Amino acid sequence: MGEDDLLTPAQIAERLQVNEITVHRWLRSGELRGIKIGRIWRVKEGDLEAFLEQRTTGGKG
Repeated sequence: MGEDDLLTPAQIAERLQVNEITVHRWLRSGELRGIKIGRIWRVKEGDLEAFLEQRTTGGKG
């Protein structure tokens, strides 16, 4: 997938093996950057990678 490909919360939940509700919580809180198109969230692949990097490094670097 390219950096600008858009993922759904369901795709992210499946990839990370978490509940979709958790992904929605991250989006609503702003922890995970996303865009809302109508009522549906979408997340750029690059934003998901940045989110994961921040969480695995504790936000350092």
